Order: sequence, then C-alpha cells, then structure tokens
Amino acid sequence: MDIIFSPFLTGFFLGFSLIVAIGAQNTFVLRQGIIGQHIFYVALFCAISDTLLIIIGVSGISFFINNVISQISNLMYGISALWLSGYGLLRIKSVFKSQVALEIEASSTQNLLKTISIVAILTFANPHVYLDTIILIGFVSQNFVGESKVAFTFGASIASFTFFFSLSYGARYLAPIMKRPFSWKILDSFIAIIMFTIAIKLAYAGNWL
Repeated sequence: MDIIFSPFLTGFFLGFSLIVAIGAQNTFVLRQGIIGQHIFYVALFCAISDTLLIIIGVSGISFFINNVISQISNLMYGISALWLSGYGLLRIKSVFKSQVALEIEASSTQNLLKTISIVAILTFANPHVYLDTIILIGFVSQNFVGESKVAFTFGASIASFTFFFSLSYGARYLAPIMKRPFSWKILDSFIAIIMFTIAIKLAYAGNWL
C-alpha cells in the first residue's frame, strides 16, 4: 500500500487533534495542575487509558476486518477522509459560533484514590472517548500495514502522553489564556486545519481526489 505521508506523524496529529477539546476530563486535569494535586498520577492515568483504548481499536478492528482490507482499501480511505472532514467542519462551526471559555472551580484537597476514581469516571463514562479512540483511530489505522501501522499507533499514543503531561504541568500557565473564548477559536482553527489536511491526504491515497 502506497502511503504518501508519515504514519507516525499522522497518528500523532490525529490523536492530538481529537483529544484537544474543552470537556470534563481535560478541565479536571487542568484543575489538578493548577492546584498542584496528584499531577503526575492524573496525567499518567489519562495517557495510559487513551493508549490502551487506541491499541484495542487498532488491534480489534484489524482482527475483524483484516481479510477484506486489501479489497476495500480505497473505500476506507474515502470514509476516513469524510469522517475527519466532518470533525473539521464541527471545529470550524465552533470557531464562528462558540463562546466557550474554561472555568476552573476551586476544590478541596482529595486523596489519590478518590482523585483517580473521579478521573476514571470522567474518562470511561464519556462515549466520545470510545468513538475517537477505538472507532475512528482504529478505523484510520487500517490505511496502514505492518510497521507503518505500528508507527501510526505509536504516534497516536505519544500524542496522548504529550498532551496530558503538557496540560498537567503547564496548567498554571495555560489556564489564564484558555479562559478567553478567542483562545479556543484559535485552537479550534488549528485543529480544523490538521483534520482537513489529513482528510485530503487520505482522499488522495484512496484515489478520491
């Protein structure tokens, strides 16, 4: 299969784009970073959880449809491109309509077990985490084979570790910036560009463009 872009970078930027969004989990991680509670363990838990789901998605989907990948590869490129384009359009819509801003509530000191329990609920009770990791990343991974697929998976996993540790330890610096809606508009624009870029390359690889 002729891959015209780096599998590792594709996995990294796709994973990073999907995970960067204001939500309950990321808000909690930011808050823990700001108040300085269990920063390392919260970041590690989130990153490992994402990595496990990504591996399940890549290996699980591979197991079920491996025999037909070569026959429908171009179709899969097209579907992946359309799916990512849809995500990109949502981010563009957010740029023009959203006035979202980050709000960090004050919290009392909590022990490690309770903190991890909370972040586990915020992680695994969110249906989008399964859609993004197991389904979308797993599906896009089928555009790669052998070492390229390993590189793609590694890139997506590294994106999770990079994001959560950067978010946790950079929280004190990021929070004042991300409280402004304009900052999220810039971030959403950047995410949309990445998603459209990957979608276009997937469409070219599948002979759709």
